Amino acid sequence: MIRFIAGFAAACITGAALAQAPAPTPLGESAQRMIGSWEFSNADRDRTCTATFKGDRALGGLKIEFDANCVNLFPLVRDIAAWKFPDNDLLYLLDAKGKSVVEFSEVEDGIFEAPTPGVGVLFLQNAAAAGAPPKPPEQVTGDWAIVRKAGPPVCVLTLAMTKASDGFAIAVKPGCDPAIARLNFTQWRIDSDQLMLVPSRGNPWRFEEVDNTTWRRVPESADQTTLVRQ
Repeated sequence: MIRFIAGFAAACITGAALAQAPAPTPLGESAQRMIGSWEFSNADRDRTCTATFKGDRALGGLKIEFDANCVNLFPLVRDIAAWKFPDNDLLYLLDAKGKSVVEFSEVEDGIFEAPTPGVGVLFLQNAAAAGAPPKPPEQVTGDWAIVRKAGPPVCVLTLAMTKASDGFAIAVKPGCDPAIARLNFTQWRIDSDQLMLVPSRGNPWRFEEVDNTTWRRVPESADQTTLVRQ
């Protein structure tokens, strides 16, 4: 009987303690919008990985996880253990002691950026804002013909991986249309989702990808120009 009374009293005390325990602090509206997976990248988006924001509590804030390759691309990820996003404030990525490692500000709906000393500008984008990642340059190298109005090639260019100023080198093959040869394309590069051919003077030619073998010059014109893989 004594044991029963003691056990009952202990249960009552435990129940009372649980009843008095404070409920977890609800997430603010800003933090709620972050729950889920986001693309973590540099400004050129040639280094991207996935950061997953969770609502579980962690030291200094809320739990965050990065995919396995993220630390190889961005070594500072090794120090990030938590996150917090107070309403009307910055988005903070924190170390295990609660110290800020990266501080993001929202520049557009679903896009955050963080100028970070020694690293450059880092970005967080949700799936809707991020879209498809840029085409890796190594998938674009090779011979490409410039074609007008789906006619025969008027010039063939070799897009190389050799570095040239801000991009990669271009070689023009013999027999190129003089009007194009005079432009003297000296380099090419991928800019966001577009392929750029950069002449020695004048504005670059920009192309958008149609499929793996065709890029269409933008903006479109009556004299539609495409790049076709050879």
